[in-house]
Amino acid sequence: FFEPRISASGVISCATCHNPALGWTDRIPRATGHEGQVGNRNTPTVLNAGFLAAQFWDGREPDLEGQALGPIQAGVEMAMTLDAAIARLNEFAIYREMFAAAFPDDADPVHAGNVALAIAAFERTLNTPNSPFDRFLAGDDSALTSEQQQGMRLFADSGCIACHNGPNFSDSQFHMIQVPGSTDEGRFLVTGDEADRHAFRTPTLRNVAVTYPYFNNGSVEALPEAVAIMGREMLGQEFAAEEVSAIVAFLEALTGEMPDVTIPALP
Repeated sequence: FFEPRISASGVISCATCHNPALGWTDRIPRATGHEGQVGNRNTPTVLNAGFLAAQFWDGREPDLEGQALGPIQAGVEMAMTLDAAIARLNEFAIYREMFAAAFPDDADPVHAGNVALAIAAFERTLNTPNSPFDRFLAGDDSALTSEQQQGMRLFADSGCIACHNGPNFSDSQFHMIQVPGSTDEGRFLVTGDEADRHAFRTPTLRNVAVTYPYFNNGSVEALPEAVAIMGREMLGQEFAAEEVSAIVAFLEALTGEMPDVTIPALP
């Protein structure tokens, strides 16, 4: 995950865009990759990504194993063939030893399938429990302020919970939305189904206060503005300023404890 030498330039890793210091994203509108190329979409956080039933904004991969190898090969991201990436890893005895230990029944363990399994296994540890909301659900009535409790009620009563539901505040389904400045056709590019044009996977709202900017093109920096847009575009209502403030306060209560990860010293 932190190894940049499986990129063509030797300087880009998964952690370049999924930075632990920045909510495991990059906090720029659209990801910047190989030779400074700017991608079409905002970088989703990998926090709690193991609980999603589809990966990428367009859901083109069903799980983290499928997602893990895509950025390595993407010309706009890490721009390296899998064969070249595997050859690079095989140059280091420590990687050969670690793959052999992790996959003892595999005679030739350093291969793309095991790279995907390893990265996905690490990503499934990047969970954020014990948010104020979680503590409130566990019976700590003081974990949420009165404004946050008001926001929680508004979140449910106004219909936000229809899509942002379940433990990860995402139904992992695809819903049509055209946000400011976006011409991205979303899920349609995967399925070719007209019903999927401009549809995107529901992002998790856990840690949403620290994973800005928002939407598939990163066009909105501030959470209050994102809430107001969602009210108009998805719910057909204009939230009053005090309602936006209350919902934002509730969303801030979804920030959990960040995973304790030590950045490795690379060989």
